[in-house]
Amino acid sequence: MARSRGQDRDAAIGDRAPAEGLSAQQAADEIADLTAQIAQANEDYHGRDAPQITDAEYDALKRRLAQLEQAFPDLAAPDSPTGKIGAAPSEGFGKVTHAQRMMSLANAFDRDEVVDFVHRIRNFLNLPADAPLDFTAEPKIDGLSLSLRYEKGRLVQAATRGDGTVGENVTANASMIADIPDRLAAKAPGIVEIRGEVYMSHDDFARLNAGGTGRVFANPRNAAAGSLRQLDPQITAQRPLKFFAYGWGELSEPLARTQIEAIARLDRFGFRTNSLTRLCHDADGLIDAWADIEQQRATLGYDIDGVVYKVNDLDLQARLGFRSTTPRWALAHKFPAETAWTRLNRIEIQVGRTGALSPVARLEPVTVGGVVVSNATLHNEDYIAGRDNTGAPIREGRDIREGDWVKIYRAGDVIPKIADIDLARRPSGSRPYSFPTRCPECGSDAIREPGDSVRRCTGGLICPAQAIEKLKHFVSRAAFDIEGLGARQIEMFFADDILPIREPADIFTLARRDAANLTKLKNREGFGPRSAQKLFDAIEERRTIPLNRLIFALGIRHVGEVAAATLARHFGTWDALIAAVDAAAREPAFAAGDDKTRRAALPESPNWADLTGIDGIGAVLVNSLVTTFQQQAERASIDRLTAQLTILPDQTQTARDTEISGKTLVFTGTLERMTRAEAKAVAERMGAKVAGSVSSRTDLLIAGPGAGSKATKAAELGVTVIDEDEWLRIAGQ
Repeated sequence: MARSRGQDRDAAIGDRAPAEGLSAQQAADEIADLTAQIAQANEDYHGRDAPQITDAEYDALKRRLAQLEQAFPDLAAPDSPTGKIGAAPSEGFGKVTHAQRMMSLANAFDRDEVVDFVHRIRNFLNLPADAPLDFTAEPKIDGLSLSLRYEKGRLVQAATRGDGTVGENVTANASMIADIPDRLAAKAPGIVEIRGEVYMSHDDFARLNAGGTGRVFANPRNAAAGSLRQLDPQITAQRPLKFFAYGWGELSEPLARTQIEAIARLDRFGFRTNSLTRLCHDADGLIDAWADIEQQRATLGYDIDGVVYKVNDLDLQARLGFRSTTPRWALAHKFPAETAWTRLNRIEIQVGRTGALSPVARLEPVTVGGVVVSNATLHNEDYIAGRDNTGAPIREGRDIREGDWVKIYRAGDVIPKIADIDLARRPSGSRPYSFPTRCPECGSDAIREPGDSVRRCTGGLICPAQAIEKLKHFVSRAAFDIEGLGARQIEMFFADDILPIREPADIFTLARRDAANLTKLKNREGFGPRSAQKLFDAIEERRTIPLNRLIFALGIRHVGEVAAATLARHFGTWDALIAAVDAAAREPAFAAGDDKTRRAALPESPNWADLTGIDGIGAVLVNSLVTTFQQQAERASIDRLTAQLTILPDQTQTARDTEISGKTLVFTGTLERMTRAEAKAVAERMGAKVAGSVSSRTDLLIAGPGAGSKATKAAELGVTVIDEDEWLRIAGQ
């Protein structure tokens, strides 16, 4: 079957049912599936410099998530993979906390999305259609992001992006790169952080792989990342690394009035900037620039994977601000994905921490876009059978079988997908795949509830796969991040009969149990006196933990990093969170346990509304949170854990001191001089909490013309109501 490149790129995503046609449960399950895939891919790409797939497939997955979030706002968890940046920094270098967070970029794949980007900006800024609005367009370099801090013109620190907040200190290595000056060549602000991309040219990459370094790199991006992150700077000095500057972080004074002028100033400082950067005046100009750069892609001599658009006026950039992980004023317009054909050798089932049975295709290894691929996701049993979640055919009803020749599709930092099957090459005698109805790990029934696209193990705590995956999540970098206790060690301790770790609390009793046991950890395979003590010390160091990390570490379904941070910021302390969750569980509609009753009554229940009213926290997440804490065995396990810990209260609000710091605000009606989106962004920058609904805990309602039920409810509850003029005074506008 002949397909265009665009069709190849979107095949796997396009085979899914339209987001609007899914039930809430189906959408929630698909979001959970995508979240797990992208999390693994982020770790592969940013944490290990060993991506398993291309950026294009990663972007396609995030695009599908955006569709689901738009169709199901209540399921749009604030920790969506569309909002996740990178991976936690490696332990091989010192850690650097960025003065200004290094953000990711939102992505686009076609003309309509670029037009929508321009339209959203005009709406946010309340600009009329005929008001001028310029943008820059520049190639998106496929390398490793780097931030360079200069003080009084001298390089004092270089750091990788890491997870966007904390990166790796690679100052000694960065100083070995010829494109990075030790001193700036022109007068600069006293403090200036230059940001850009470390990369390797195609010719240099070929020479490096042919030069007998002892390692053959998969692609120039991996080679650049691996070279920059050498523990010996002299090795970095021998590698042919280059650097393009394209942005900045902390500044003691502005660089310029516009993006294009600021880039010119970076050039005067002595940095290489990309000569293909141009100024565009509208969406058509942006798309023309993208097409021109794509035509030159093969002749550039270095890898790019798209074109980045940025609002040119820096004052407008400041007004537009940021989402949780991406700037509103920038967009990455990606190039199409790549595909390849290979044999599907077998289908294996993996059991996740929520009990979901996830099928994985084990492939004959094949190179796609410079990366060797040996695995691909198969989503669920419907996808394998050739139908979507509604029962409608996908791939024209062609099922996927072991032994099939399949087209693999890579589009980002996640496990690849299967775009198509070649029926002409299907082995004779092949049979449809029979999806298991029992958990392959514990033998418990694996059931698929009505409306659910995923089959789940019912074993719960008795299922070793679920228990192990939860423990791995608990010690992951974004959670407790215990040095020396990774996935391999978790598997070892879980199987141990003398010093077992079967639940998180066991980690914090390990040293005590070791001291009381005749068989010491220091005498075990893989450990000695020094490594055993080092592990005990690392565990002890994590006995004190910030509230947001604890919430995330619990591995509650739908509660990821951003949601955990949102809950921590809102409640401030563990006790306050538990009190709110327990109060919600006491609502009669929740205690009834009947889903229909819950759906009808809970939205109006005051204690339930206190949770769902938190901006970015939807009903699905709240139901998962409350249900988890009300399960007797799960609650007992959590209580045993928290008894071992010192939980630090959230500190994000105490650093701010404004008229609305720490207060809960709700916006309603139509604001005439500032859009609601911009007003919300301003409020959050001032330290306020923005909720989506009015409750007894609302401090202030900002009501524009057309305010309806929220204003009525505020009056009933005695909440202070102000108009737009008063809001603009508070906001300093």
